[in-house]
Amino acid sequence: MALDLTQYLLGAFSGSLVGFTLGLFGGGGSILAVPLLVYLVGVPGAHMAIGTSALAVAVNAGANLVSHARHGNVKWRCAALYSGAGVLGALGGAAVGKAIDGQQLLFLFAILMLVVGVMMFRRRGSTGDAGAECNRENAPKVLGFGAATGAFSGFFGIGGGFLIVPGLIASTGMPILNAVGSSLVAVASFGLTTALSYAFSGYVLWTLALAFIGGGIAGGLLGAIAARGLAEKKGALNTAFAGLIFVVALYMLYKSAAAWLG
Repeated sequence: MALDLTQYLLGAFSGSLVGFTLGLFGGGGSILAVPLLVYLVGVPGAHMAIGTSALAVAVNAGANLVSHARHGNVKWRCAALYSGAGVLGALGGAAVGKAIDGQQLLFLFAILMLVVGVMMFRRRGSTGDAGAECNRENAPKVLGFGAATGAFSGFFGIGGGFLIVPGLIASTGMPILNAVGSSLVAVASFGLTTALSYAFSGYVLWTLALAFIGGGIAGGLLGAIAARGLAEKKGALNTAFAGLIFVVALYMLYKSAAAWLG
């Protein structure tokens, strides 16, 4: 599929926005990536946009993980348990998602985002337990949330960070900054699993993904710095995260309704 120079430049710009979001929230990359690729870059077909974004977001998440790890924001045991269960869920979810009509997939995606946004907004005043860890008592809960999040991630073709962050908080009680850092392990794992599944079906634009990744690495460095600043203000990071989800979800619902109404 041939793209022009403008589309590659818009892809790099979109990547910088997604990278910034990943660095700031640990999630939200895919909820921006898919709409940006479809509505701004002009990638034809939701499945092609989903496959390409999954690859780009996975690589960008890995790059952003380095910065968060340096500042001690990653709880590795929790991240490993959550990711391991989620990869299995993502494989099943991706197989089902590719069989669903692309427009319906985007609509369901937007509805899911609104639900998660409400959950995060309700928890905006919670600071979490800085000493929270994964142990025998909460491991089943962490694995359960991980598997469910992975299934949603594979189904919608997303890295799943906007689901993983609330999932880690709900299953462990950790502060949002630790959830943001830890979620990047799962985002990279889920995204790569989904991307490989879509790639085998021919749904990845490799050169556009490279442009997206380049912009994302630069944006991610700035996002990680902003995350540390917002985390010091009670509820600010949670509120900003929920706000981002609401805005993008409403826009996607509008576009989906417009497409159905002709």
